[in-house]
Amino acid sequence: MTFAVTLGLDTLSFMLALLLVTLGLVVIFGLMNVINMAHGEFFLIGAYCVVLIQKIGLSYWWALLLAPIVLIAVGLIVEELVIRHIYRRFIDSILATWGISLVLKQLIVIVFGATAQSVDSPIPGPVEILGVTYPAYRLFIMGVAIALSSAMFLLFYRTPIGLAVRGVIANRAMAASLGINTRRLDRATFAIGAGIAGVAGAVMAPIMSVDPQMGVGFLIPAFLSILVGGSGTLLGALTGTAVISSTSVLVSDVWTQVVAQVVVFTLSILVIRFFPRGITGRRS
Repeated sequence: MTFAVTLGLDTLSFMLALLLVTLGLVVIFGLMNVINMAHGEFFLIGAYCVVLIQKIGLSYWWALLLAPIVLIAVGLIVEELVIRHIYRRFIDSILATWGISLVLKQLIVIVFGATAQSVDSPIPGPVEILGVTYPAYRLFIMGVAIALSSAMFLLFYRTPIGLAVRGVIANRAMAASLGINTRRLDRATFAIGAGIAGVAGAVMAPIMSVDPQMGVGFLIPAFLSILVGGSGTLLGALTGTAVISSTSVLVSDVWTQVVAQVVVFTLSILVIRFFPRGITGRRS
């Protein structure tokens, strides 16, 4: 019983943490059809915002407020200088955002150094759940992920802005002909996606080693989640993260982390082979 509860909590924790990263990706990819290879570095900058705030002696909660603001600003700059020039150029967007990721990573190394840094947990200590002692801060991460996912769902499915976004995803030319400013929507969407990555980085910093490579560890599973679940919908992101996280945690607990990665990639290949648009998409 204890093993089952621990396994369930670990799976839920990883799924919701991965969902935080995937949300920003699915918003950008679903609307703009841009594969943002720099999303891991947006996550990274969010984590280093916490490091910076800690160094100047302020509370972690200031960092949690600062990170999305910084990343929204970074997202607006990147979109204006680079991304808007390569819309509808799929391969170019991959190369350009990969270049941006290298630049941002090297800037982090120049400013903070290449060594790993640690962040103090703002909610230390464990809590007891069904006889299992579990870190309280991981429960906080789950709460943030659920709250942010719910907010995104309400934004995209219960507001006029969300209706406009879904209209552009369905048919960009038709949406533009109906008076929707697709340029402004693209800019705002990229900034929101970057801001979500900033929140994810700030939230995950206290339980990870903050170093210039930490973004890669979440970027690949996030992309796999979108491919497995289906792009363009929040349901696809949720389905994909559930499949990837549950498989990874279960296999790594039974065998090893290396075997878990092999199984996850194999499962992803099979899903993409038989469901090219993801589990929530229509089968081809």
